[in-house]
Amino acid sequence: MITRMTTSTAIALVLTANGAMAQELTFLVDASADSVAVAEALTKAYSEKHPEITFDIETRPGGGEGDNIIKTRLATGEMADLFNYNSGSLLQALRPHRTLLPVDDLPNFGLINEAYASTVQGSDGKTYGVPFETAQGGGIYYHKPTYERLGLEVPLTWEQFMANNAKIAAETDAAPIAQTYRDTWTSQLLVLADFYNVLQQKPDFADLYTQNEAKFADTPEAQRGFEKLQEAYDAGYFNKDFGAATYNDGVAMVAKGEAAHYPMLTFAVGVFQQNVPDLMEDVGFFAQPGDDPDVNGLTLWMPASLYAPKTTEYPKIVKDFQNFVASTQGCDIITATIGATGPYLIDGCKLPDEVPGMVADMLPYFEGEGRTAPALEFLSPVKGPALEQLTVEVGSGIRDAVSAAELYDADVAKQAKQLGLPNW
Repeated sequence: MITRMTTSTAIALVLTANGAMAQELTFLVDASADSVAVAEALTKAYSEKHPEITFDIETRPGGGEGDNIIKTRLATGEMADLFNYNSGSLLQALRPHRTLLPVDDLPNFGLINEAYASTVQGSDGKTYGVPFETAQGGGIYYHKPTYERLGLEVPLTWEQFMANNAKIAAETDAAPIAQTYRDTWTSQLLVLADFYNVLQQKPDFADLYTQNEAKFADTPEAQRGFEKLQEAYDAGYFNKDFGAATYNDGVAMVAKGEAAHYPMLTFAVGVFQQNVPDLMEDVGFFAQPGDDPDVNGLTLWMPASLYAPKTTEYPKIVKDFQNFVASTQGCDIITATIGATGPYLIDGCKLPDEVPGMVADMLPYFEGEGRTAPALEFLSPVKGPALEQLTVEVGSGIRDAVSAAELYDADVAKQAKQLGLPNW
């Protein structure tokens, strides 16, 4: 049963026909179609194995609004029994060692990829989440028929990408780049997905940034992502309704050829599968280009994770469910529900032999040495919460790239001080 978010986290207890105690657990997920579909499929499969356990699935918004809901419900003791949320720096803001149940004692803990596990650890060294999806890349979906019709090639540099956009604008009715600022979190992609390119030029940026020895505003390579967003807006390459369009709209636009590009994480493969399955093979994917054609790679995101709060009344049940998700059976259920969206981080989980073209486009980055690099939020505990508001402003022509970088540095400083990091 899908319900809107409520403030109640009570578990309904009733007797089943055979006298066993039936328990209904609450499960809070973000409202994207793929997350809801995965939650429904996993809970259904678990309930088939454990008929006395059922789940009430609640939804929340994404982006900053969703972050605040998570923090508020944890702080007030009203969090659902299970919830999905980011790995990396955003998790640190939840102070997981105080608010969440560790998963180090799960029977399947040894199957979890070590690099992933490091992104869901608290300051106490314990691990607090299991993967709720596959590893992701941040890049750009593109409409293959438009590229074929115009004779365009997948760009290796930002200059080539902008040249493609210019030809699309001149010769078609499609928007060169879809932007979807009603879902404000989507505005961040051109900044965040540029981080592979930052690391190729400034390999120590994440460490210096964490130590308050480097900032976006005083590091040209890091500020470049804000500049790219401004350049795309200034060129007039966005859809006219970019302020009102949603994430689902962006997926539909690039699938139908109403937009030629949509910057997004590769978890959108699941939304393509859910919303426009007949058009999936019309969409390809490439990494966000840098400024050097010989340096081309993908910014990597660790998957969102499944967590349980310390306030749950049924820790054994939620941990057993987390263990079920962190299994090959859990992976297979996810694949059957939303398709193959990228590499799994559970040992033994495999992708099917045949994957969508957009996934096939992504896999060479994972297979080539040095062609992926983690997003900044997985190398540093600091991510300012105001980034999506600033990128909306840059992408709407309200603010320029320089002032956005400066304001983001100030936002980051507040977050670092709240986390108690040294040198801030």
